[in-house]
Amino acid sequence: MNAPSTRVQRRPVHGVLLLDKPLGWSSNQALQKAKWLLRAEKAGHTGTLDPLATGVLPICLGAATKFSQLHLDADKVYETTVRLGVTTTTGDREGELLQTRSVDCTPGQVVEVLDQFMGPQDQLPPMHSALKHDGKALYEYARQGQTIERKPRAIVIHELELLDMDLSGSEPHLRLRVHCSKGTYIRTLGEDIAQALGCGGHLSALRRVKTGPFGEDQALSIEALEHLSEDQRLQALLPVSALLPAHAPIVLGADDAGRFLTGLRRRGPWPDSDSVSVWADQPNSFLGTAHIKAGELIPERLLTPIEIQSILESTSS
Repeated sequence: MNAPSTRVQRRPVHGVLLLDKPLGWSSNQALQKAKWLLRAEKAGHTGTLDPLATGVLPICLGAATKFSQLHLDADKVYETTVRLGVTTTTGDREGELLQTRSVDCTPGQVVEVLDQFMGPQDQLPPMHSALKHDGKALYEYARQGQTIERKPRAIVIHELELLDMDLSGSEPHLRLRVHCSKGTYIRTLGEDIAQALGCGGHLSALRRVKTGPFGEDQALSIEALEHLSEDQRLQALLPVSALLPAHAPIVLGADDAGRFLTGLRRRGPWPDSDSVSVWADQPNSFLGTAHIKAGELIPERLLTPIEIQSILESTSS
């Protein structure tokens, strides 16, 4: 499970790897394994998945790490199973048993309760989370038996689809598909739904099937990545600009592109925009992000000339 300790010769690698994180792995373990397999100098992930969870984990490599923050704001889609009638200390199956209760709700009550959790709402982050308090993760306090006061966070549940349910079997459960805003804790949502049904419950399975524009059909498993050749692994990467699907493209000529990369503003016949991606026409290359105000193209996050040259060399080879 841990990344191998064998020393490898690192190299500049730029792009986005869509990884299907395996069950039982932390996001950092998956990141380190992918980084080792690609021999990448620099890597980071966008949005942590618990060890219990599987699914889409974008790994940003090299220059892509400069834009990973933009993807943290993206909507997410999860498929999850809520085990009804059994509550745990952590809100998932990894916690200790707290209480067992009978499940007496009807299908009609389930539909009514799910409707109540649609739309904008405030959600209290769980103690078993990676949120920081005085520089320490909340789950560290929870493990010591301490409870820290938390402020509710504004979230939005865009869609809440009931995929399957069993209310009378030996393990009563709901299987849900959740399309939500950033910052949503699916464990907390599952617990709150089960509590509203009068029986309590916990998450027994969780899978992220989509994050922003990236779906599970695009993601590679660790095993699949291991079976690829080194060149095939590089070919599996999405370009850095894949992190900017909503950014309108602006193309600059050679002189303006060079000045833009030094941080200088450029003037042009462009409408105001909060977010644009900036490209050079010759050679065709991604330069960075900017915004436009009163005809001025104002640089934000930029690639370095070395990064641009490295990307051009890797795409032409």
